[in-house]
Amino acid sequence: MTRRRKVTAAVIFMDGKVLVAQRGSGDKLAGKWEFPGGKVERGETPQACLKREIEEELGLEILVGEYLCSSFFDYDHLSIELMAFSCKATGGEARAQEHQRLMWTCPSDLKYLDMAPADLPIVDHICKASPDS
Repeated sequence: MTRRRKVTAAVIFMDGKVLVAQRGSGDKLAGKWEFPGGKVERGETPQACLKREIEEELGLEILVGEYLCSSFFDYDHLSIELMAFSCKATGGEARAQEHQRLMWTCPSDLKYLDMAPADLPIVDHICKASPDS
């Protein structure tokens, strides 16, 4: 049985919108949208992983809030458990450093984006919880 890699996703809210990132052209899922985050390192909590990854990848400082849901997905090259947390930006300005593009969007519009497959259950969770969906 393949061991699942623990990966985190930050659902960053600001002014009623949520931040999504588009994967770059060199990526296996190029052009797909995702919630930013990254792989949990040995000895690291998911929350610490999110703070580190978001600062490295986006230049944002965040407050990691409540756990939202997990998505389990098997890619050809990797099996993951994607753990999503509600987050709030507390400092810095979002910059696409490892992604092609960043976008703030209404939660109800997430379902219209070409999201990475592992992120789709998170979109469903957010849309069900959002009053404007």
